[in-house]
Amino acid sequence: MIFDRAARREFAHAAAGIFVALFAIITSTQLIRLLNEAASGKVAAEAVATLLGFAALNYLPVLLSLTLFMAILLPLSRAYRDSEMVVWFSSGLPLTAWTLPISRFALPAVLVVAALSLFLSPWALSYSEAYRNQLDARSDTAQIAPGAFREASSGERIFFVEKLSEDATTVQNIFVTTVQEGRLGVVMADTGAQEILENGERFLVLNHGQRYEVTPGTPEFRVMEFERYRVRLQEAKTQETGRTPKTMFILELDAKNPREAGEILWRLGLPISALLLAFLAAPLSFVNPRAGRSLNMIFAILVFAIYNNLLSVAQAWVARGLMPFSTALVAPHLIMLLLLATLFYRRLSIFALLPALANLRARLSGKARAT
Repeated sequence: MIFDRAARREFAHAAAGIFVALFAIITSTQLIRLLNEAASGKVAAEAVATLLGFAALNYLPVLLSLTLFMAILLPLSRAYRDSEMVVWFSSGLPLTAWTLPISRFALPAVLVVAALSLFLSPWALSYSEAYRNQLDARSDTAQIAPGAFREASSGERIFFVEKLSEDATTVQNIFVTTVQEGRLGVVMADTGAQEILENGERFLVLNHGQRYEVTPGTPEFRVMEFERYRVRLQEAKTQETGRTPKTMFILELDAKNPREAGEILWRLGLPISALLLAFLAAPLSFVNPRAGRSLNMIFAILVFAIYNNLLSVAQAWVARGLMPFSTALVAPHLIMLLLLATLFYRRLSIFALLPALANLRARLSGKARAT
């Protein structure tokens, strides 16, 4: 019991540090991508945090699987390097004795991975797409980002503003191009603000500027100066969120549909792979203190990558109708289960000799003293 609690405590400490590091890497890469979209005007600045949260929920199942795998692998590798495992095996306890603390530590994490992959991740993807559609349906001025050209939802206008005022109610140094009835218009103004009438219509009111109008291919050219110029803004229609297998809930997926069957296969495979990887970490953690310390780590990461690629390939083949669903559901996990049994057999056959060698050494030393 003391050993069980100590092992799980060490696993938990390692998992906390690994999860923080991996989560920071994932969120950093997603944050950079979202900030790039916000700078180009594709995403509103106030929406970055929300979209980042949805993206994090989507990546959490794979992230937790890798965290669980490494949290067991690293402490056991340290025990091998510090010769603690030699003492463990010399006392007559096999490697399979680690399966109890590993299972008690891994099962709660596997249940969380299952909840994320089956329910929370599809929900996050669905709401993320719906939220993006709501952002795209805002008025043209609501999507304007200072210092970036922004095309209106109708495709007939292009806006550019140099900067916003301190209270963010007006814009300065505005450039607007319009195409109406085959005529190209260019409007430049010093300041501008949005105006909403009682009937709900929206206008962009420009102050102190000029309008240049030209018909392409003709010498006609008009220049107008104005003190106040209003441009009517149209609200874009909200697009319906596309129902894709990735955004559908698990009960809505139909196994007879190849694409939806592939999605079912991926969602069910994540918690199963998380559990098998947790047990695979025990034999993969073997380190020969006299050899290199990083060899087992490279092999373990390679096994993790191969496992995830097997799941991805099986999903793709099922979605294309190249493999039956039942075969794809069993084959990747069966391969890893055979690898798990093989590795455990090799480790048990090697370290089962240690107690016998220790007894033989004690007998030989006893006989030498007697003589």
